[in-house]
Amino acid sequence: MPHEAWPVDPMAIAPFLAAVVLIELTPGPNMGYLAGLSAVEGRRAGFVTVAGITCGLLAYMLASVAGLTEILRINRPLYELLRWAGVAYVLWLAVDAWRGGERAEATPERASDWTLFRKGLLANLLNPKAALFYVTLLPGFVQPGHASPTQQAFILGSTHILVSILVHGTIVLSSDGLARRIAGIGGSVSARRIFAAALLVTAGWIAFETRR
Repeated sequence: MPHEAWPVDPMAIAPFLAAVVLIELTPGPNMGYLAGLSAVEGRRAGFVTVAGITCGLLAYMLASVAGLTEILRINRPLYELLRWAGVAYVLWLAVDAWRGGERAEATPERASDWTLFRKGLLANLLNPKAALFYVTLLPGFVQPGHASPTQQAFILGSTHILVSILVHGTIVLSSDGLARRIAGIGGSVSARRIFAAALLVTAGWIAFETRR
């Protein structure tokens, strides 16, 4: 197939995949939240949360295709608002997880699927790492001489979402070993509090690593 017939630059495919895999494997809010949640609540809760996270990525991809993420690039105050809202939301998740440990001592209960989905969706919509990907990285792989910029953004964004599903699904599936280790420390209450502490660390990571 001639080089120009490809919808995206074929020379950019391998570097793009490498960048996406590296980004998804870099510790961040989604990875930490999924690992802790799946260890505490189980695989079903993890997969429902993955669905919410994926819908958040889809929203960013569609915004990128429509050119809306450009607003974040040129409007620094808006980006900072998103960044600190993400930090505040993860801090709230940490507090909620800690309180969940206190509730578990009295009456064990599991969150509904809708609650899990909503938390995953909001965690990703308020994830500045996801915003940075669609604002700064993806546009660099859209090249002239191929399909329209909109089509290229859609193809590349869909590839990113597929990779994220594979990575997040693997995290959920591998959570059993983590759950057993945490359970050995002191049961479900201790597990939830360890999860809360991990979320606090994640909030600090977001605040430090997403500056630009």
